[in-house]
Amino acid sequence: MTKSEFRIRAKKARQAIVKQHSHAALCAAAVLMAGHALGGIAEARTVALYLPIGSEADTLPLIDRLSAQGVAIALPHVTSRKSDMRFLGWQPGEPLVAGPLGLRQPSADAPELAPDVIVTPLLAFDAALHRLGYGAGHYDRAFARMPGARRIGLAWAGQRVESLPADPWDVPLHGIATEAGWIA
Repeated sequence: MTKSEFRIRAKKARQAIVKQHSHAALCAAAVLMAGHALGGIAEARTVALYLPIGSEADTLPLIDRLSAQGVAIALPHVTSRKSDMRFLGWQPGEPLVAGPLGLRQPSADAPELAPDVIVTPLLAFDAALHRLGYGAGHYDRAFARMPGARRIGLAWAGQRVESLPADPWDVPLHGIATEAGWIA
């Protein structure tokens, strides 16, 4: 199966996971994910996160907890599907602008930050902690530019698959937080 075919299946599977649960259950799961993720980012001073789109795991409880601890928050900023992703400073309550690919992102004049930890969305993951993204390569290129940053996935436990096709540029994650626990 090609990566493109795998992406289609994985996205449908993730959507099915979300449809199975009530809004309250999804909120509770996001709080559990945040708690599990905190162990993987305990010493971080700057964390890059994302704002969820569609059936992506919700980062808002994690953002709230990190902000309350004084951790600097950065969000992805892209100008096109092919552009490199930058991480720009943002705090809850600050305005966001519409970006490509359905992103809500800080305005281009927000300060660029160098994260200690990058929390990434994903379509699927495997036991080797490979992630399947959307195919634009934004996170892969960011990981390559910031090899010292800890790479953390946030996902539903049901997104785990036996194995994923991996290309030479695919970089495994350091850990994945799900509603069921921490995977390292």
